[in-house]
Amino acid sequence: MQWILGIALAAGVFIVLKQWGALSPEKKKAATWKVVLVAGAAVLLFMVLTGRVHVLTAAVAALLPLLRKLPALLKFAPTVSRLFGQNRQSGFGNDDTATQHQRRQQSASSGNMSVSEACEVLGVAPDCTDDEIVQAHRRLIQKLHPDRGGNDYLAAKINEAKSVLLKRRA
Repeated sequence: MQWILGIALAAGVFIVLKQWGALSPEKKKAATWKVVLVAGAAVLLFMVLTGRVHVLTAAVAALLPLLRKLPALLKFAPTVSRLFGQNRQSGFGNDDTATQHQRRQQSASSGNMSVSEACEVLGVAPDCTDDEIVQAHRRLIQKLHPDRGGNDYLAAKINEAKSVLLKRRA
């Protein structure tokens, strides 16, 4: 009897994996969520039927105090992402990524940005005032500065756009 269930399970897994390969990436994502939800419901049903739901209740009760700390822990998210981003760019990742990063930084500091591109980066009109340029720069740099979870490339582009537009006025 057990070997029949094993063969049926193996056949089911084979059919599912065969159909999985034919799915597009969007459908794979949706199917993954469905599988996770169905598996979670099956585990919950199994725990209820076997009288082990108290384990789940205890786990939820243990997580409640941690959920109170979650907002305080989220402020460290940019630091963690920046830490892992620097590891990738400093040689722990592949060489192409580091080379592309260096090229972007060189092009950002080369001063080849046009006035129209600078206006587009800062989101200002070509006939804007110096005050509007400074305000747009401040607004963007506060969001995209490397110390706040942004990256060096975007900060360099924003700074270059500001200098191009202010030099145009002088």
